[in-house]
This record gives sequence, structure tokens and C-alpha cells, in this order.
Amino acid sequence: MVSVKEFAYIHDDAAMPDELRKVPFLESFSEEHLNDVLDASAVLECEPGDAIITEGEEATRIFILLAGELEVIKDGDLLTTLSSIGDIFGELAALEDETRSASVVAKTKAFCLGVDQKFLEHMIPKADNPSFYAALYEFITKLLARRLCTTSKYLATVDKELRELKGSSLTEV
Repeated sequence: MVSVKEFAYIHDDAAMPDELRKVPFLESFSEEHLNDVLDASAVLECEPGDAIITEGEEATRIFILLAGELEVIKDGDLLTTLSSIGDIFGELAALEDETRSASVVAKTKAFCLGVDQKFLEHMIPKADNPSFYAALYEFITKLLARRLCTTSKYLATVDKELRELKGSSLTEV
């Protein structure tokens, strides 16, 4: 397995790439705060099979998919695939000082932006920057609400299918 290549994200504050401006997570911040976020970031270049996050590890980073396809794996089982530019992952463990609940592995060549939450907190102290953290937590809350809605719809479908299967197996007996 090849290891992930990591590069400091060096940017010109006045010339932000359009691709980054379109990432929903980054759109949440003012220009000044966006530059702070990017200063606390690194670009990761991943080859197929590279683990970006390993289940059970300590967490300090939130990741944003910039290109490629990733697999989310828990206990060896594939949970989902991430393939949309701007997909966010690793945010819960990084914000809550928890260990990673799943692994994220590159399925194809991929590029991610890794935002170091701990470094960001040193650059932008919470007590001095409530608007920044309000934007950050608002975005993550909306992201989690969308994920919860998707999960609820999926569980409702599975529940319905299970009930139908139980009903058909009772009539077959």
C-alpha cells in the first residue's frame, strides 16, 4: 500500500481557485476566515488503496473531497462511497475529540483538503471568533441533518421490506 502524499496548501489570498469557492463547506466562511481555514489545511494526494482515515485512530482533521472516489469502511464492511466534490468526512471525530468511527480509503486516485481543527482553534480562538464557529457549526449541523434524513429514509425502506418479507413468510408456512 502506497502512503498518502501530503502538501501544505499554499494559496494567494487574492486569487482563490474557483473550484474551492464552490465547495459548500468553504462557502460558509467570510473571505478572512476562509483564508484562515486554508492556512490550517493540507492537500492530500491518494492512490487507490490509501487510507486517509483509519478506524480507531485519534482525530484532528476534517476532510473535503476535491477529486476522486473514496470508500467508507467500518469493521471491514463497505458503508458508502464518496464521489462528489465537496463531500465532507471526518468532521464528528475531529470536532468531538473522539477516535475515528470508520476508515476512509481511496477507491481511485483522489485529492482531499485536510483541515486541521486543532491548529485552526489555535489560529482562531473560539472565544474571540464566535461568528466563525457559528458558521462552522451551522454547516456541520446542516450536513448532519441531511445525513440523518437520508438514513431515516433508508431505514424506513428497509423496515417496510422487512415487514413485507415477514408477512410473506408467515403466509407461506
